Amino acid sequence: MSGRVEGRVAIVTGAGSVTKGIGNGRAAATLYAREGARVLLVDKDPQAARETEALIVAEGGTCATVQADVSQVEECRRVVDTCVRAYGRIDILHNNVGIEIPGGLAETTVHSWETTMAVNLKSVFLMCKYAIAHMERQRRGAVINISSINAIRTLPALSLPYGVSKAGIIALTREIAVEYAAKGIRVNAILPGMLDTPFATASLSEAYGGDVDRMRQRRNALCPTGKQGEGWDVANVALFLASDEAKYITGAAIVVDGGQTCRIFSPAKSES
Repeated sequence: MSGRVEGRVAIVTGAGSVTKGIGNGRAAATLYAREGARVLLVDKDPQAARETEALIVAEGGTCATVQADVSQVEECRRVVDTCVRAYGRIDILHNNVGIEIPGGLAETTVHSWETTMAVNLKSVFLMCKYAIAHMERQRRGAVINISSINAIRTLPALSLPYGVSKAGIIALTREIAVEYAAKGIRVNAILPGMLDTPFATASLSEAYGGDVDRMRQRRNALCPTGKQGEGWDVANVALFLASDEAKYITGAAIVVDGGQTCRIFSPAKSES
């Protein structure tokens, strides 16, 4: 690889995968390490983080793992403090944690709303709050927040709190980007479309009676390319945003969806 983030330190939240395979967080963490970064792998599931660690170490990369629930204030502080103690600095913060609970207004309970907001949006706020304080002293840093096309489009399968939380990430990204632009800190969001990842399989396969092949066929059909993306597609954009190649890009919300948001959905003929 070309060493595009050589010598830098990255925190990746949600660095594991809910099942075997390569999700957004695992792909991003692996790619940062391949390109020369030391990576702190953060996940609520320690085994998932260790599996990512094993992939990185097998390739000769440098990383460490931390078990944490980043929807909690003290846990986020601990993650940032651990990174600074271990590596001396923070150059890249990659916020990837997310959950999706299906349902529209009637089906969404207060608990599912509050849980989704805490995991998907509050975690990004907290990690930015504590990590950017260190970046500010360095006068340099890059933050990549993972949103979703559901932030700007209503998809056939409704998930009210998910869509709202992901829209909130775009606004949070914009506000922090402007506030810290003069301090050398860039903050951008990525909006993935339909991806064939462990998260998608775990979240949506129940709606297809556990028939994962059928689920993939239906989701592929919704994509103008005829095929879903993968975690590496998001990771490649994240790497670009973290590198000096993107030194004049901040406050952006970059769609990675194979043209999906350019299409008008027909819920009567398709499923998410």
